[in-house]
Amino acid sequence: MAEFTMELSDEQKEVRDWLHGFAADVIRPAAAEWDEREETPWPVIQEAAKVGIYSLDFYAQQYFDPTGLGIPMAMEELFWGDAGIALSIVGTGLAAVGVLANGTEEQIGTWIPQMYGDANDVKVAAFCSSEPDAGSDVASLRTRAVYDEAKDEWVLNGTKTWATNGGIANVHVVVAVVDPDLGSKGHASFIVPPSTPGLSQGQKFKKHGIRASHTAEVVLDDVRVPGSCLLGGKEKLDARLARAREKAKKGGERVKNAAMATFEASRPAVGAMAVGTARAAYEVALEYAQTREQFGRPIIDNQGVAFQLADMRTSIDAARLLVWRASWMAINGKPFTAAEGSMSKLFASETAKKVTAQAIQILGGNGYTREYPVERMHRDSAIYTIFEGTSEIQRLVIARTLAGMPIR
Repeated sequence: MAEFTMELSDEQKEVRDWLHGFAADVIRPAAAEWDEREETPWPVIQEAAKVGIYSLDFYAQQYFDPTGLGIPMAMEELFWGDAGIALSIVGTGLAAVGVLANGTEEQIGTWIPQMYGDANDVKVAAFCSSEPDAGSDVASLRTRAVYDEAKDEWVLNGTKTWATNGGIANVHVVVAVVDPDLGSKGHASFIVPPSTPGLSQGQKFKKHGIRASHTAEVVLDDVRVPGSCLLGGKEKLDARLARAREKAKKGGERVKNAAMATFEASRPAVGAMAVGTARAAYEVALEYAQTREQFGRPIIDNQGVAFQLADMRTSIDAARLLVWRASWMAINGKPFTAAEGSMSKLFASETAKKVTAQAIQILGGNGYTREYPVERMHRDSAIYTIFEGTSEIQRLVIARTLAGMPIR
């Protein structure tokens, strides 16, 4: 087990500086253009693939960093560049992790390379879980998967929403209900291969922020996938369903929702994204306050501005420490006995909204225009208190954990 430390190793610093350089030289100069276009920034993703950032190898190296700091460090630097473009770069990782966590070795080797493509022909993947009537309430999913034993195929029907890369992905990973009587225990995940009939893109959302990231509905109309596309395989699924049915018969046993537990473990990465956006806005505000003069002196000499900057920096550093603690705990198998994953996501996301708003205030009228990036950063920051569980859900998870109650 790695000791918790706030000091990055020389190797980690080298990776951080490399990512920062890419964010500064490639992502940030393109941010305003792709925000206005509201389109997937394929040229930037291709550049990320060329240098090795957009790849499973890079993601895996950071994910398995024994200190737990690889992923939050990478997320912070990329999202410091721009949240929308960064989400387009890392969004495929959501689907890849779903396959890594649940798939067989053969499924991992077959499908993950197809999610990324290569530097000359980049691809993206989509993880499809949320539905119009089931966001945080994962137990209410309605998308069904029915097994056709005669053909050894699964038939999927339903509508997914808020899917990053939904409809444009080469590979879709879809969470569906296989046994509605078991609630969240009756779910399974499926690979939908490229060009599978019946899968189509529904509404593409025109969003307030992160507009360079494609977000859309995914419609599944009698989508047939081979039995081999059930992640983990049918034997494993049947055994899991049998255990769940047996527990249901006994009654009274309250089991932690597996999907919610997965979200709890992934939330520090979202917190790191929020830290990156907050830090970017703070740095713009600090530089502006040091160079903007009013009444014959820089505005940072005014206590009202200086104190805001002090609070901004303090909150950002506190958020980062919560994210790092939760990330270290997760990689080292430390249980989140106080919902530390949700704590990190809650505080970091609320910090991003507050800090970006303060940055606009410090820049005054300039901050309210698109000539300066803090306006975009403030719009982008709103998503952190919504996806991967709203701030209200984070507080609920923390409260129920502290009270010793199951997370449902």
